[in-house]
Amino acid sequence: MGRNCVDHILFGAAYYDEYLTMKGIDRIDEDMRMMKDAGLNVIRIAESTWSTCEPQPGVFDFSHVDRALDAAHKAGISVIVGTPTYAVPSWLVKMHPDVLAVTPNGQGKYGARQIMDIVNPAYRFYGERVIRRLIAHVADHPAVIGYQVDNETKYYDSVSNDMQRLFVKYLREKFHGDLDALNAHFGLDYWSNRIDSWEDFPDVTATINESLGGEFDRFRRDQVRQFLQWQTDIVREYAHDDQFVTHNFDFEWRGYSYGVQPSVDHFKAATAVDITGVDIYHPTEDELTGKEIAFGGDVARSTKDGNNYLVLETEAQGQHGWLPFPGQLRLQAYSHLASGADMVEYWHWHSIHNSFETYWKGLLSHDLEPNPTYREAGVFGREIARPEVGERLVHLRKRNKVAIMVSNESLTALDWFLIEAGFPFGGTLKYNDVVRNVYDALFELNVECDFIPSDASAERLGKYEMIVAPALYCAPQETTDRLREFVSNGGHLVATMRSFVADDEVTVWHDRAPHNLTDVFGMTYNQFTRPKNVPVEFSGPLAGMQPVEAKSMIELLDAADDTEVLASYGHYAWKGYAAITRHAFGKGDAEWIATLLDVDAIREVLREAVDHAGVAGVGERLAGTLTVRQGVNARGETVTYLLNYSAEPVVAASPVAGEVVVAPEVIGRSGELDAAANAGVALKAGSLVAEGGELEIGPWNLAVIVG
Repeated sequence: MGRNCVDHILFGAAYYDEYLTMKGIDRIDEDMRMMKDAGLNVIRIAESTWSTCEPQPGVFDFSHVDRALDAAHKAGISVIVGTPTYAVPSWLVKMHPDVLAVTPNGQGKYGARQIMDIVNPAYRFYGERVIRRLIAHVADHPAVIGYQVDNETKYYDSVSNDMQRLFVKYLREKFHGDLDALNAHFGLDYWSNRIDSWEDFPDVTATINESLGGEFDRFRRDQVRQFLQWQTDIVREYAHDDQFVTHNFDFEWRGYSYGVQPSVDHFKAATAVDITGVDIYHPTEDELTGKEIAFGGDVARSTKDGNNYLVLETEAQGQHGWLPFPGQLRLQAYSHLASGADMVEYWHWHSIHNSFETYWKGLLSHDLEPNPTYREAGVFGREIARPEVGERLVHLRKRNKVAIMVSNESLTALDWFLIEAGFPFGGTLKYNDVVRNVYDALFELNVECDFIPSDASAERLGKYEMIVAPALYCAPQETTDRLREFVSNGGHLVATMRSFVADDEVTVWHDRAPHNLTDVFGMTYNQFTRPKNVPVEFSGPLAGMQPVEAKSMIELLDAADDTEVLASYGHYAWKGYAAITRHAFGKGDAEWIATLLDVDAIREVLREAVDHAGVAGVGERLAGTLTVRQGVNARGETVTYLLNYSAEPVVAASPVAGEVVVAPEVIGRSGELDAAANAGVALKAGSLVAEGGELEIGPWNLAVIVG
């Protein structure tokens, strides 16, 4: 293993010996045997168990950690040790009630995880002590390959006195003690919000000023980065040079992993760890599309500018309604690898017999016996353990031509200035809805993309041929300057409504919209409204599309004479205003989509934009039938994943030539390979296919071709 990468595909599960022995069940050696049989080669331990590791202040008991380390090492299974700081013990809250975060809803109560104030001095003191004792205890154990600092860390909406005092100190430093500058910058004269003495700085919990509120959120997001860096620095004092430090970032949660995380800037926080880790949960059964797997993976990979990442948590059986159909668990695991993951790890090994997550089921059910999900995990685990498979799929690198620009500042601002309403009430459309509207369309078109932050350098932007900016409400001058240069140098820029409206401190620009880019886009607007019965009528290269209803917001675009109008509004009051435009600027061009389109319409609009930009991938012809994901392995070979997220078999022409490294496999109801059914599958591992050759990929199945 290495500090910045792993040396083979890791496949495993979170493991909690504590939870079983609490029931008088000692089966650790049996668990390791079952893991080994299924091809699992790594477990994660300890991240949830502070109260077990330190049952009373200064009294440490690492016996469960030792049992897991020794049993895993004996079985040839590696271990990632988590720092146990995301769930505080009851004795700490009794001693220091202020370790619980104060939120806008008041003082927190003990019970749930992730309820602490991450800047609280007492929490930091005891957290550091348990980290030091644990990591010093395990660092020399031969099973340990790395560490996970904390778990899905966020700022937990803390508005505590500690958090707000630190925020005021931050503002005093940022504005060099000049309150007049702060008042002017944030527009605090409105509604008598002006602050004329630092001693009078108000509680910001109920601020009506989104510039101040957004700055507070940005400050709190940076506390997450600092918190993770603080933990990493402690761990590094004990860790060996060949042991990595990671963290499992998560996403906006809508019952599953959905969008950009509001409480963490993944790009900035990832600087605190050696390898980015991620937790990805998603619908399955008939709702399995692969989109959430790809979205989470593309974000995680992009935080380190294309480096491989670790999936530290994903579902096995998961919650009700997520029990995978035969073949889906294998398909899901390969889907993670197709985005550049070097690890797939389930939460968790055995289902919990008590408490909150009793029915977030692991690989094993409550009876702890083999089941179809466990057996299917073994199909994948044994498959990637073969050198001819694992060694050709590890370290997949992407060379994507398209990037989506995202911004936590825009997300926060549009939570306040809702797109339909302009207020924190009266609308439902959120920033992540617009991001996913665009991302999902590109996914369906088999156009792979990276993510880039809004402060990405001109050099990083220059790596791409097409950049999409969905609802980039907050964009500082530097961002618009770099995008101007990107287009001038030959790039293709696509932006949607509510982009380039304000700077990154949520001050609305006071020049013509879009700020600093009217000549780039060849249009401007100064009015917008919520549409009612407003059709979008397409023209030019989109003329073959049927009209659709505008959704949520329309900006009324005045196009310049040399600007191509791709769509207009077909409403008697808004006729003459453009809805979609494209304009040549320098060596490139810029396209603006001034309303929200339904899923079919945005897919077709982006299909034309992708074709116009010349960035369509090898999977363009298969869009709508198979998902195609591609990259280059460590040997320099092109690896192409063909993924069938449907209940019907697909017959298609291969977009590439090469060797079949992973073939479609029929998995029966038991979770094992169905030998009789597989005898009739034409595509076999090791066979060669020609470009254009016929492939048949069964329901919830896949093939991987290396050329």
